[in-house]
Amino acid sequence: MSNPRTRTPRRAGALLAAALLLATTACTDHSEPAPATAAVAVTGPLCAALPTGAEPGNPTALAGLPVDQALTWMPTLTTFEAALRTSGLLTDLDQDGLTLLAPTDDAFVKKFSDDTWDTLMTQDHDKLRTLLKAHLIAGTHSLDELAAAGTTTTLDGTALTVTRADATTRFGDTADAVCADYLATGARIHLVNAVLGPLPTTADGSGHRAH
Repeated sequence: MSNPRTRTPRRAGALLAAALLLATTACTDHSEPAPATAAVAVTGPLCAALPTGAEPGNPTALAGLPVDQALTWMPTLTTFEAALRTSGLLTDLDQDGLTLLAPTDDAFVKKFSDDTWDTLMTQDHDKLRTLLKAHLIAGTHSLDELAAAGTTTTLDGTALTVTRADATTRFGDTADAVCADYLATGARIHLVNAVLGPLPTTADGSGHRAH
């Protein structure tokens, strides 16, 4: 039987050769670094109140996130984000190719009383899902594309007019885009200042939306 010690020098030499080969390969690897993400430009009067520049949650940083994660970084969309999460809608839908007309927290306060909203969030999930589908459009569309088309159809089957006057783009006859063209993975997000859909207004102008 051979002595294991007689193999040790050969093994050490092989390991040394392998290490040198790896070092040489690393030194001669001229692969290009990954390109930086292009800056994302958003427009609208509310944009100044949202994260910008290098702040966490800025539009460029959100562009690489799934839409459900991107929404959590937008401080004016906590009600909309909570509703999507509660309804499970984004999980059920194909998320690769959606445009979201996302009402701000203030829009929900103006639309629903606390009692109505609590009922939607805890019991009437079918109504909640229908309400949310009134704010979702198949495909990823910039605000300019939607305005140029003049009309779009939401996932609840409603034909929605899109009109532009001066710097304002309006959906239906109630909701104006207030910060448009956020990007997320497979999605565009346009913040709007009113809630769309057929549900009646129950707010009395007071109270706060529970998130």
